[in-house]
Amino acid sequence: MDHPFDKQHRFNSYSEYFKKEFGQRVQKITVDAGFSCPNRDGTLSRGGCTYCNNEAFNPSYCDPNKSVSQQVKEGIEFHKVRYRRAKQYLVYFQAYSNTHAPLSRLKELYEQALAQEGVIGLVIGTRPDCVDNEKLDYLKTLSEKHYIIVEYGIESIYDETLKRINRKHSFEQSRIAIENTAALGIHTGAHMIFGLPGESRKMMLDSVEIISKLPLNTIKFHQLQIVTGTRMAHDYQQHPSDYELFSFEEYVDFIIRYTEYLNPDFIIERFAGEVPPRYLDGPGWGLIRNDQINVRIAKEMEKRDTWQGKYFKKKRSLQNSRNWH
Repeated sequence: MDHPFDKQHRFNSYSEYFKKEFGQRVQKITVDAGFSCPNRDGTLSRGGCTYCNNEAFNPSYCDPNKSVSQQVKEGIEFHKVRYRRAKQYLVYFQAYSNTHAPLSRLKELYEQALAQEGVIGLVIGTRPDCVDNEKLDYLKTLSEKHYIIVEYGIESIYDETLKRINRKHSFEQSRIAIENTAALGIHTGAHMIFGLPGESRKMMLDSVEIISKLPLNTIKFHQLQIVTGTRMAHDYQQHPSDYELFSFEEYVDFIIRYTEYLNPDFIIERFAGEVPPRYLDGPGWGLIRNDQINVRIAKEMEKRDTWQGKYFKKKRSLQNSRNWH
């Protein structure tokens, strides 16, 4: 059986998707709009997810003390040095929960970003418990003129894991939010972490069948990294046997096996995450960059003559609903 992708790829590549969608490279510009999170600001709890330290991910030009428009302009100048061909941009609202505010505030921030020259859309990272029908209806309106995608942190399908890492939401809440968003025709993405405490490799692999049923456009995968200054770093020192952290070679093998069962319609935005070594409190992979990881995975897929969705069996998708619990 031949794989369904082009000769250079054995998976649904994010960069290739945008080239086909827009005819050119589209660059993300990350901003920090000063949002908090419901399990940081006391809405649900304080302290945040046990693995979370946003300083490890935010680019240098991100500063919540600056306006969104200023961050976008500085971000465009920053990326022009490395990506000179990029003429169109997506503004990525990344830090914390970027729908965790009144709708009037969201409108102000999103529309400020969309007003900048070259910006064609928004990437909005958030939690499933920080959206409602009113916010989604507004995003649907925006999506009629701009590229809008809402990315939800699922992290795990196992509620016991979600409790342990202090997510303060269930997988069912993720499912409902994803279905409600997709039902409105809004691009919908998800984020998963592999290696969370208490999960075996089999549990992680078993999750692919459930994830593949969701109405997703894009998906991001991260290997768990123990980040300094987090509660998880302390827990890891106390209970290291609870963690099945991946070596680089182990992860390549695992993620290929996972991808073989993954819905081939999903666009894989990234296979793994990058954290600067100075932020790590546990074992890492050194200075391996995301593009190097993609090349390594693609070569190994070719060697194994495998591809995304090779063993995927299409079943009837879950029903969309506008039902909030």
